Amino acid sequence: MKSILIDCQYFGSINYYKVLFESKYIIFEQYDKHQKTSFKNRCLIPGANGVMALSVPLEKGRDQKTITKDIKISYRDNWVQQHLKAFESTYNRAPFFEYYRDELRGLLEKKPVYLLDLNLDTTAWISAKMGANLDISSTERYQPYLGEGIVDARGQFVPRLEINNHTHPYTQVFEDRIGYQSNMSILDLLFCNGKTGYNLLLDSKNVF
Repeated sequence: MKSILIDCQYFGSINYYKVLFESKYIIFEQYDKHQKTSFKNRCLIPGANGVMALSVPLEKGRDQKTITKDIKISYRDNWVQQHLKAFESTYNRAPFFEYYRDELRGLLEKKPVYLLDLNLDTTAWISAKMGANLDISSTERYQPYLGEGIVDARGQFVPRLEINNHTHPYTQVFEDRIGYQSNMSILDLLFCNGKTGYNLLLDSKNVF
């Protein structure tokens, strides 16, 4: 077990959640500058025609230099319904989607002002549904180094680096059409496997 300093993400990848679930303490960074190529405001799911990237639009756009805790979500476009529609069309045949559909809708329809609040809510929800007990705190200022015994994973889970899958393969909804897509959003593992997805994560090889 280890402590980890890491970004708080929007329905992060399977690798990302494996690291969270295996950590003794989780420290979410909230004083770094926003990265436009990150998973803080996007997730990937395997749709009928290929991998879909779902993004949460931000006030001031994706190129802003605002620190993470102050980034606001834009609701000018109805992205909440777009995401819910994408989840429904992708997972309505998944074995466990019906058990989580209504709670997922309620979670996104809360419409928090800040991206960090949305990501903290989604992290807590995923953890509860998968039966994980996480000890979470947040940084109080930006520090390049927090000390011995803390793994610094800030910026390690971004699209250009998320290549290798560290979890045992499982059956996906559109696998027969588009092939197996590794390391998708944790939602894919949850909707296809329910709570047993937690065991798949813990039984797979280490990310760090």
